[in-house]
This record gives sequence, C-alpha cells and structure tokens, in this order.
Amino acid sequence: MKPRRSNLSVPGHMKKMHSKACESGADVIMLDLEDSVPLDEKKNARDQVIESLLSLNWEKKTVTVRINALDTPFAYRDLLEVAERAGHVIDAIVIPKVNHPADIHFADRMLNGIAMQAESATTIDIEASIETAEGLMRAAKISRASNRVASLVFGIADYSASIGARLVSISGHGEKEEQLYPGHRWHFALSNMVMHAKAHGKLAIDAPYGNFKDPEGLRKSAVMACALGCDGKWAIHPSQVDIINEIFTPSKEDIALAAKVIAANAQAKSEGKGAIAVEGRMVDQATVRMATQLWEQAKYLQLI
Repeated sequence: MKPRRSNLSVPGHMKKMHSKACESGADVIMLDLEDSVPLDEKKNARDQVIESLLSLNWEKKTVTVRINALDTPFAYRDLLEVAERAGHVIDAIVIPKVNHPADIHFADRMLNGIAMQAESATTIDIEASIETAEGLMRAAKISRASNRVASLVFGIADYSASIGARLVSISGHGEKEEQLYPGHRWHFALSNMVMHAKAHGKLAIDAPYGNFKDPEGLRKSAVMACALGCDGKWAIHPSQVDIINEIFTPSKEDIALAAKVIAANAQAKSEGKGAIAVEGRMVDQATVRMATQLWEQAKYLQLI
C-alpha cells in the first residue's frame, strides 16, 4: 500500500485548488464534498470533483473523495455519482461521522452494485471517520464491517462536540490544547482508535491541526500522533504537507535499525533458531513486523 503520510483536504467546489493539490507533495489528495462546501454548492461541488477526477493526472497520488454524512440528503448521490462516473480513478471513499457498522454495510453494498453494473474489477476502499463517542465505542466493529475498510480517521472537532469538551481554539482542530489540559487531551481517544485499526490490519490517520500558521504546533501534534502509531495526518493547507511528510518519513537511523532486525531474523530462521538478538537485545516477531513495514515504506519512498 502507498504511504499515506500527508492527507491534504481540498474543497470540492474550488476548481483552482484541485490542480495545485495534484501537483503538491501530499501523498493523499482528498477532494471534499462535506464540511468545506456550503449547502448551496453541494451539487456543483460533486460535479466539479468528478470533472477534476476525469481531467487531471492523478497517477502519482492516492486519491480519495469525502462524501457528505449518511444522515444527509446528499450522501447517496455523492456515493452513486462519484463511484459510477469516476470510480476507476479514486482509491477510496471517505465516509464522515461513521457511528455504526451499518454505515459501512450500506456503502459497501452500493459500491458492490456499482462495480457489478460497470463490470469493473477496480476495488474502491472505504475510509471511516471516527468523529463521535458512539463511533469510537464501535470502532472495532466498524473496522471489520467490510474488507473495503482501509483506514480509520480521527475527527477531533466533531469528537470534541460529541463528548461536550471545552472549545479552546477557533478551528476546533487541536491547537492551544496545552492551555486547557496538562498533557495530550486526546491521547485516550486517538490511541483507542489506533488500537482498533491496527488490530484489524487497517491504517490509522490523525486529525488535522487547525492553525496552519503555527508550524511548531503542527510538528508537535504530528510527532505525538506518530508516536501513538498513526500512519499519517490530515492537512488543511498545503503549507502543512512538508512537515507532516517529514515526521512520518522513516529516518536514516530507523531504516538502519530495521535492516538489522530483518537481517537478524533471516539469519535466525536459516539457522533454525527461535530467538533473535540485535545489539544485545532480544527481538520478538512483533518488532520484526514493524521493521518490515518500515522497510517497505522506505523502499516505496526510494530512501533505500
């Protein structure tokens, strides 16, 4: 799977931003039909997204489309028209505010029907946004609701609202948290989501950082998300992409250590040994898996 370090959200109705995003350094371009689009622009945004998907060259990108929430009158048309007309271009549909595995079942069945009608072998993945207490409570069931589910995404603003947390920033997306809480206020929620995602072989993506004029705040937020096991982070502005990519890119030291672990594991297997030692420390198979994942990502990014 391609790296999903930086996930750049782009308003669906803003045509001029689509080509710029396509040429950006972001791993994932998410064309948005939900929060960034005014109500009176919903249909125009859908048509514009489809036009951009069909007219621009997205070969070097992972491309996703965030539809409107399933409890709105827009979602079913978003899913139907985008998948029917541009399903061969996109990698995944992002479903916001997933509260129940039934939300995934609905999208999965629709995508199956569209694929049968088109006689298409292309698989469109699903990214499920965990944005409420209800969604987090059911994260495990949501993760395994369909083989199409590729990742869980943390939605910090709506999650905050769902639990009645205090608002400390204009955007609601994670800045100025240290003024209210001594530590990582969302540690439990994010770590919980990561646990459920990884237990079912899915990726975990962190929420955006709202203040795009605060690079150090973004860096701190990305470092914590990476430390908790996230595979990437959303970005709401192109200026955030380089920092996110840097944080989620394996360092030379990490790659070197992964190489040692993989080599030691191979040698142990060739000698029929069960125990693996690297630099005087015992290594288990979970560490070998992490080293292998890091190595594969480094290879894809042409770091080795």
